[in-house]
Amino acid sequence: MDARVFDKLTRGKLAPEGRIDLHGMTLTEAHNALVRFIIRSHADKKRLVLVITGKGGRPDHQRETGVLRRQVPHWLQVPPLSAHVQQIVTANVRHGGSGAYYIYLRKV
Repeated sequence: MDARVFDKLTRGKLAPEGRIDLHGMTLTEAHNALVRFIIRSHADKKRLVLVITGKGGRPDHQRETGVLRRQVPHWLQVPPLSAHVQQIVTANVRHGGSGAYYIYLRKV
């Protein structure tokens, strides 16, 4: 990705061509949904998609917080998704901030 496109991306000036909201899903549900979404988006020749993970559970809950937020980048960097993903960037506030990621997909 060239510097001009990266700058527009980080400032939230590029509109994602697709989005998926993973919050409320279990790890297994989220992983399966993410794999289907990324592979379908790549096949549809989309270049920029938004993956919303949420920022994590509220502190009053007994479960670990931010599990999806930490796990999604790892999933995107290993097969089968690594073949489709060129870059992962935390989203601009207008698109979800630290609870979302821009995924820049490779050209088909």
